[in-house]
Amino acid sequence: MNYLYDETFDGFLTCVKHHYYTENAEGIFPNSSAYQMDLTRYAMTVETDEDAARIVHRAIVNKISKWDAERVYRVFCTNEPEKEMKMLRYLRLGFKQGGRIRLLHGHPVVNDVQKAEQRLGCEVHRLCGLIRFSETQDKLLYAGFEPDNDVLEFLAPHFTDRFRYDPFILHDKRRDKALFAYNKEWQIAAFGEEEGQEIQMSEDEATYRRLWKEYFEVMATKERLNPACQRRFMPARYWKNITEMST
Repeated sequence: MNYLYDETFDGFLTCVKHHYYTENAEGIFPNSSAYQMDLTRYAMTVETDEDAARIVHRAIVNKISKWDAERVYRVFCTNEPEKEMKMLRYLRLGFKQGGRIRLLHGHPVVNDVQKAEQRLGCEVHRLCGLIRFSETQDKLLYAGFEPDNDVLEFLAPHFTDRFRYDPFILHDKRRDKALFAYNKEWQIAAFGEEEGQEIQMSEDEATYRRLWKEYFEVMATKERLNPACQRRFMPARYWKNITEMST
């Protein structure tokens, strides 16, 4: 059976419960995806059940480990193809192997999850140095970016520590949501054109950007320019949201 869910982590955990108590999942797909009807398999839309999700999460913590429960959540936040089935296979193996599953690096099921988690961690680490903030009319710091993965909450510890007492907005344009932070506290909420929210930059922002670009150009040693190396550490897909690289 194929399961369709609402793209929430609780929704995925509800599908895991159905896998064990209703019928084995041959595929788990987001409801919003371009799901192709398979005439050989029945597809069921799974309604998210928070109580069922809580039971499954508790089982993961108790029968595998809290660390693995967090790992599965990190993989859920990736844009990994077929991540739902990769996580399900990992959990099935984990319920058999227990906490030692994290040591099975050569196992293909573990390797799939491990690589996805590493890609998420790599992007979080990279974005900590590539995100550029601008000043708004309301004297807030604002940064818009388009990450491959759903990384807002993983970026929160770094930026709330860096801007402890400065209010800022970290806007994931791809997913229309943002991290709002002030005084070392933060929350994530919907944010975008559909919500009627628009950012107006301060009058001085254009000057700040021009000065930063001039600094970037002056400090660069032209004889040591290496475009290939630059693209490796600063992938071109991020450039349109990086001040010194935008036109």
